[in-house]
Amino acid sequence: MTGGAGPAEAGPGAAFSYHRAVAPMLWVLAGLMVIEIAVGHLLLALWSRRAALALSLVSLAILGWFLLFIRSFKRCPIWIGPTDLIWRIGHMRSVTVPRSQVAGLRHDWTLADLEKAGVFNGALIAHPNIVVALDPPVRMGRRTIRYLAHRLDDPAGFTRAIEAPVPHIIAPLT
Repeated sequence: MTGGAGPAEAGPGAAFSYHRAVAPMLWVLAGLMVIEIAVGHLLLALWSRRAALALSLVSLAILGWFLLFIRSFKRCPIWIGPTDLIWRIGHMRSVTVPRSQVAGLRHDWTLADLEKAGVFNGALIAHPNIVVALDPPVRMGRRTIRYLAHRLDDPAGFTRAIEAPVPHIIAPLT
Protein backbone atom coordinates (compact mmCIF):
# COMPACT_ATOMS: atom_id res chain seq x y z
CA MET A 1 0.00 0.00 0.00
CA THR A 2 1.29 3.44 -0.88
CA GLY A 3 0.10 7.00 -0.63
CA GLY A 4 0.26 9.78 -3.18
CA ALA A 5 -1.15 9.61 -6.65
CA GLY A 6 0.46 10.01 -10.01
CA PRO A 7 -0.27 9.23 -13.62
CA ALA A 8 -1.23 5.72 -14.61
CA GLU A 9 1.68 3.32 -14.66
CA ALA A 10 2.96 2.00 -17.93
CA GLY A 11 2.58 -1.66 -18.65
CA PRO A 12 -0.26 -4.15 -18.83
CA GLY A 13 -3.47 -3.23 -17.10
CA ALA A 14 -6.59 -1.16 -17.47
CA ALA A 15 -7.39 2.41 -16.45
CA PHE A 16 -10.88 3.43 -15.35
CA SER A 17 -11.88 7.08 -15.29
CA TYR A 18 -14.21 8.76 -12.84
CA HIS A 19 -13.98 12.41 -13.90
CA ARG A 20 -17.30 12.44 -15.80
CA ALA A 21 -19.11 11.00 -12.77
CA VAL A 22 -17.47 12.96 -9.93
CA ALA A 23 -16.24 16.26 -11.39
CA PRO A 24 -19.58 17.92 -12.33
CA MET A 25 -20.70 18.20 -8.70
CA LEU A 26 -17.30 19.54 -7.71
CA TRP A 27 -17.46 22.15 -10.51
CA VAL A 28 -20.76 23.34 -8.99
CA LEU A 29 -19.03 23.53 -5.61
CA ALA A 30 -16.22 25.58 -7.21
CA GLY A 31 -18.82 27.97 -8.64
CA LEU A 32 -20.32 28.39 -5.18
CA MET A 33 -16.83 29.06 -3.83
CA VAL A 34 -16.39 31.89 -6.36
CA ILE A 35 -19.67 33.46 -5.24
CA GLU A 36 -18.72 33.09 -1.57
CA ILE A 37 -15.30 34.63 -2.17
CA ALA A 38 -16.82 37.64 -3.96
CA VAL A 39 -19.53 38.24 -1.35
CA GLY A 40 -17.16 37.66 1.57
CA HIS A 41 -14.60 40.04 0.07
CA LEU A 42 -17.15 42.80 -0.50
CA LEU A 43 -18.64 42.52 2.99
CA LEU A 44 -15.27 42.35 4.68
CA ALA A 45 -14.00 45.31 2.58
CA LEU A 46 -16.64 47.47 4.25
CA TRP A 47 -14.91 46.83 7.55
CA SER A 48 -11.22 46.51 6.58
CA ARG A 49 -9.61 46.58 3.15
CA ARG A 50 -6.44 44.85 4.40
CA ALA A 51 -8.39 42.01 5.98
CA ALA A 52 -10.48 41.66 2.80
CA LEU A 53 -7.34 41.54 0.66
CA ALA A 54 -5.68 38.94 2.91
CA LEU A 55 -8.80 36.76 3.01
CA SER A 56 -9.24 37.07 -0.76
CA LEU A 57 -5.65 35.98 -1.45
CA VAL A 58 -6.02 32.93 0.80
CA SER A 59 -9.43 32.12 -0.69
CA LEU A 60 -8.15 32.42 -4.26
CA ALA A 61 -5.19 30.16 -3.45
CA ILE A 62 -7.57 27.53 -2.05
CA LEU A 63 -9.84 27.90 -5.08
CA GLY A 64 -6.83 27.47 -7.39
CA TRP A 65 -5.78 24.29 -5.57
CA PHE A 66 -9.37 23.00 -5.76
CA LEU A 67 -9.56 23.61 -9.53
CA LEU A 68 -6.24 21.79 -10.05
CA PHE A 69 -7.55 18.94 -7.90
CA ILE A 70 -10.68 18.57 -10.05
CA ARG A 71 -8.58 18.64 -13.24
CA SER A 72 -6.30 15.90 -11.83
CA PHE A 73 -9.13 13.37 -12.06
CA LYS A 74 -8.40 12.82 -15.77
CA ARG A 75 -4.68 12.26 -15.17
CA CYS A 76 -5.08 9.92 -12.19
CA PRO A 77 -7.54 7.12 -13.05
CA ILE A 78 -8.23 3.92 -11.13
CA TRP A 79 -5.67 1.38 -12.36
CA ILE A 80 -6.01 -2.40 -12.43
CA GLY A 81 -2.70 -4.07 -13.18
CA PRO A 82 -1.75 -7.73 -13.22
CA THR A 83 -0.65 -7.63 -9.58
CA ASP A 84 -2.04 -4.40 -8.09
CA LEU A 85 -5.16 -2.26 -7.89
CA ILE A 86 -4.45 1.48 -7.54
CA TRP A 87 -7.44 3.36 -6.10
CA ARG A 88 -7.13 7.12 -6.57
CA ILE A 89 -8.83 10.37 -5.70
CA GLY A 90 -7.12 12.71 -8.15
CA HIS A 91 -3.64 13.76 -7.07
CA MET A 92 -4.75 14.04 -3.45
CA ARG A 93 -4.74 10.44 -2.25
CA SER A 94 -4.34 6.87 -3.43
CA VAL A 95 -4.04 3.40 -2.04
CA THR A 96 -2.34 0.48 -3.78
CA VAL A 97 -3.74 -2.95 -2.99
CA PRO A 98 -2.36 -6.29 -4.18
CA ARG A 99 -4.90 -8.05 -6.42
CA SER A 100 -4.67 -11.06 -4.13
CA GLN A 101 -6.35 -8.99 -1.38
CA VAL A 102 -9.37 -8.11 -3.54
CA ALA A 103 -12.15 -10.36 -2.22
CA GLY A 104 -14.65 -9.18 -4.83
CA LEU A 105 -17.35 -6.61 -5.43
CA ARG A 106 -20.10 -5.85 -2.93
CA HIS A 107 -23.49 -5.54 -4.54
CA ASP A 108 -25.55 -5.33 -1.35
CA TRP A 109 -24.24 -2.18 0.31
CA THR A 110 -26.21 0.75 1.69
CA LEU A 111 -25.28 4.34 2.42
CA ALA A 112 -25.05 3.44 6.13
CA ASP A 113 -22.45 0.78 5.25
CA LEU A 114 -20.33 3.40 3.51
CA GLU A 115 -20.44 5.73 6.50
CA LYS A 116 -18.83 3.10 8.72
CA ALA A 117 -15.12 3.14 9.46
CA GLY A 118 -13.04 1.10 7.09
CA VAL A 119 -14.27 2.53 3.77
CA PHE A 120 -11.97 4.49 1.47
CA ASN A 121 -14.57 6.46 -0.48
CA GLY A 122 -13.16 8.03 -3.63
CA ALA A 123 -16.56 9.26 -4.82
CA LEU A 124 -16.26 12.34 -2.58
CA ILE A 125 -19.68 14.04 -2.75
CA ALA A 126 -21.13 11.67 -5.38
CA HIS A 127 -22.91 8.40 -4.56
CA PRO A 128 -20.58 5.44 -5.26
CA ASN A 129 -21.53 2.87 -7.89
CA ILE A 130 -18.69 0.41 -7.13
CA VAL A 131 -17.68 -1.09 -3.78
CA VAL A 132 -14.69 -3.47 -3.61
CA ALA A 133 -14.24 -5.73 -0.57
CA LEU A 134 -10.69 -6.39 0.67
CA ASP A 135 -9.59 -9.50 2.53
CA PRO A 136 -7.39 -9.05 4.44
CA PRO A 137 -7.90 -5.31 4.96
CA VAL A 138 -5.08 -2.87 4.18
CA ARG A 139 -3.58 -0.26 6.49
CA MET A 140 -3.57 3.37 5.41
CA GLY A 141 -1.82 5.34 8.11
CA ARG A 142 -3.77 4.58 11.28
CA ARG A 143 -6.88 3.50 9.35
CA THR A 144 -7.82 -0.03 8.40
CA ILE A 145 -9.44 -0.12 4.96
CA ARG A 146 -11.90 -2.99 4.41
CA TYR A 147 -13.78 -1.55 1.42
CA LEU A 148 -12.96 0.72 -1.52
CA ALA A 149 -15.84 2.79 -2.92
CA HIS A 150 -15.94 5.04 -5.99
CA ARG A 151 -18.20 6.42 -8.70
CA LEU A 152 -16.71 5.24 -11.99
CA ASP A 153 -17.64 6.29 -15.52
CA ASP A 154 -17.71 2.65 -16.66
CA PRO A 155 -18.73 0.44 -13.72
CA ALA A 156 -19.59 -2.51 -16.00
CA GLY A 157 -16.12 -2.48 -17.58
CA PHE A 158 -14.52 -2.25 -14.14
CA THR A 159 -16.62 -5.21 -12.95
CA ARG A 160 -15.45 -7.31 -15.90
CA ALA A 161 -11.81 -6.34 -15.32
CA ILE A 162 -11.79 -6.94 -11.56
CA GLU A 163 -13.58 -10.27 -11.88
CA ALA A 164 -11.17 -11.50 -14.59
CA PRO A 165 -8.73 -14.13 -13.35
CA VAL A 166 -5.52 -12.71 -11.95
CA PRO A 167 -2.58 -13.88 -14.09
CA HIS A 168 -0.07 -15.90 -12.13
CA ILE A 169 3.45 -14.62 -12.28
CA ILE A 170 5.92 -17.47 -12.45
CA ALA A 171 9.33 -16.81 -11.06
CA PRO A 172 12.19 -17.79 -13.37
CA LEU A 173 14.08 -20.92 -12.46
CA THR A 174 17.51 -20.30 -11.06
